[in-house]
Amino acid sequence: MTEARYDAVAEFYQAGWTDTYDDPVVVDLFALLGSVDGQDVLDVACGHGRVTRELARRGARAIGVDLSAALLDTARAIEDQQRLGVKYIHADIGDWTPPAGSFDAVTCCFGLSDIDDLDSAIEVLSAALRPGGRFIFCLLHPCFGGGGEISGSWPTERTYYDEGWWLPAGRASSLRRRVGANHRMLSTYVNDFAVHGLRLDSIAEPPPPTAWSEGELLAAGRFPVFLVGRCMKL
Repeated sequence: MTEARYDAVAEFYQAGWTDTYDDPVVVDLFALLGSVDGQDVLDVACGHGRVTRELARRGARAIGVDLSAALLDTARAIEDQQRLGVKYIHADIGDWTPPAGSFDAVTCCFGLSDIDDLDSAIEVLSAALRPGGRFIFCLLHPCFGGGGEISGSWPTERTYYDEGWWLPAGRASSLRRRVGANHRMLSTYVNDFAVHGLRLDSIAEPPPPTAWSEGELLAAGRFPVFLVGRCMKL
């Protein structure tokens, strides 16, 4: 199994991304997802289970899958305390084989750019969805290179068309400076979804944090920073 980049930063990540759900990105993610009460939902790249737990609180039979054993240790420890009924699986999503058509929905919150083999991952999660099921994701907006101290999806010294893994340098991009990211064009995502029977039917571009409206962060806040989308399984 491929080594997880998040294992080395697990404590930092867990401390910075807690069980709060009022930020614009997560609000839009759950809005596009809709009701999950009584449904089977898979959370891909679940990390320490932040979104997975909220799925369970909203009535889903939730399963989280992630490559990082360190983050899953935390997720399981929290589950032992809260008893939400969440199951966690340690696996590379591209190599995992869940039962076909076993989920009503799949979520992936900021995980697609951490997945090196996008095509294999989309193939697996699409196969796991029932017909009419939905895949909801959020990520840094692929179309913009950030600005100032905020790194966007791609390095500003390159171009939007230069896909690949890179290590952002923006001082305010605290997580990505540690784990890097895979930049892909928007067309790459949408076309890969289509190849595997997922039709993009709704998107949202939530605003950046209000702190980005002034000072050294203003350069990044002028453009869409985040993208949230929903695909339907054909």
